[in-house]
Amino acid sequence: MKTNRRNFFQTMGAGAAGFGLATTLPLAACATPGASDNSEEEDDQILFIGDDIAIAETVYGKVKGFILRDIYQFRGIPYGADTSGKNRFMPPQKPESWDDIRPAVWWGNTAPQIMDNRYGNAYSSFADHWNYDDVSEDCLKLNVWTPAIDTSKRPVLVWLHGGGYTNGNGIEQDGYMGENLSRKGNVVFVSINHRLGPIGFSDLSGVGGEKYKDSGNVGALDMVAALEWVKENIANFGGDPGNVTIMGQSGGGAKVCTVAAMPAAKGLVHKAVPLSGSTTQGMDQAYSQKLGEYVLKEAGLKPSEVDKLQDLPWKEYILIANKASQKMREQEGESGLMRMGFAPVADGINIPKGTFYSEANGVSADVPMLICSTFHEWGMARTMPEMEKITADEAKEMLKERAGFRGGLGDKAPAVYDAYAKAFPDAKPIEVMTLVASNRAAVVSTATAKLNQKAPVYVAWFGWEPPMFNNRMRAFHCLDICFWFNNTDLMLTHTGGGARPRKLSDKMSDSLLSFMKTGDPNCTSLPQWPAFTSENGETMILNDVCEVKNDPDKVGREML
Repeated sequence: MKTNRRNFFQTMGAGAAGFGLATTLPLAACATPGASDNSEEEDDQILFIGDDIAIAETVYGKVKGFILRDIYQFRGIPYGADTSGKNRFMPPQKPESWDDIRPAVWWGNTAPQIMDNRYGNAYSSFADHWNYDDVSEDCLKLNVWTPAIDTSKRPVLVWLHGGGYTNGNGIEQDGYMGENLSRKGNVVFVSINHRLGPIGFSDLSGVGGEKYKDSGNVGALDMVAALEWVKENIANFGGDPGNVTIMGQSGGGAKVCTVAAMPAAKGLVHKAVPLSGSTTQGMDQAYSQKLGEYVLKEAGLKPSEVDKLQDLPWKEYILIANKASQKMREQEGESGLMRMGFAPVADGINIPKGTFYSEANGVSADVPMLICSTFHEWGMARTMPEMEKITADEAKEMLKERAGFRGGLGDKAPAVYDAYAKAFPDAKPIEVMTLVASNRAAVVSTATAKLNQKAPVYVAWFGWEPPMFNNRMRAFHCLDICFWFNNTDLMLTHTGGGARPRKLSDKMSDSLLSFMKTGDPNCTSLPQWPAFTSENGETMILNDVCEVKNDPDKVGREML
């Protein structure tokens, strides 16, 4: 499972998403609601908001959004109640109904997380310019983009954001925006916020008993609650509750894999797309409960006083929990139980124990999956030009000691390096080392596990490199998101914009839309894409030229 991506690579994210940002379509292509066809005029009004515009029903009350470039947007719709106080560590509760029309024109609060020094790195702030608004425990909100408020049954995509299980929000990058994909594919796009870190995944069941039996998984249960909201409400936004794709990247990819395995999500998920972060298991509960004991001790409380944790300010609690996690690692060592910090727990109730998808007729047996990662997930040369000149021997030494691996690869590093260098003969030493550090072990493991079930699984590998930072950005972690969502001209600091990334984005978004609609990513703009098999490891390489290769990194990867 991928951990908090900021610990490894800081080239993700993007800036404030307002109302006037460019799209991949010229504005002349957007009609004006209620007006005659005037597509030759580029200066027509494109934003519409008013008393009787963009009003939709939910089971809790009416919401009013706006129309931007012919796409209806609703921001910050509550799908759950405030999670503070007595609701902290508890499963999500339904939001209270409202009588008036509720404005849904701005993003919901970001889930509690440590925001200090978020913009501390100048280059990362330039390339990634994160979108963050107010932070609070009243964070169970979602956003909707749709072409129309009607009775059409459009495919629905639900986006689960990245940031490990610790950081992030549903609109963290400009590349997360759903407007362009909604327009291009005539689909409904939903993004959500949910509880994170110690607020979302503190397993207090060992110290708090029955009342806290779900506490280690409330962040995951939030995601299920959002999917339940979609089932109950999305038809009122022109969507089909019977055709829902969940998609996420990095930590969001692991969330996709986890939610797809949760019994409570059965029937709520129909397709799954994890990007650059996949997993086949939850956290060992013996570890998570031990961590809960450390948290209580760090807070200076007895088991009989566990309820007092609900009264602490959220930042104070997160700092206590993080300090407890650090002490546990120092005192318990790294051997034995899984060391994952605060993440979904395999409690055997909310999240199954053992390997996900191991049962042929399990929860997601009929859910097709599309898995993708990037060539250079954990790139290390963007702001370190000297890395471009390292030799093969220097790269091998770095792999021995660390280079993305806990403790390094040790004596097997040279053989692994040589295997990857043979598979990628044109790669420089820095690129070979990055390929090794960004290996596809988790992707192949997840795809292979999914083969136990009847629904097909498709695998892609994204290798497109942006022409910026003297070509040192490479195919980095997060880069592919805006390609899938037809947002390469929106996420300029990742792509540079223009025709070259747009051409690949057209192909990838075509493929995603086909997968959303049919469970098969094949489309006319890509070569034939066969389903993954354990025998051949079929993989679609996504680049300026797209092609299918059979398990291209097999020899080196299997040495790891």
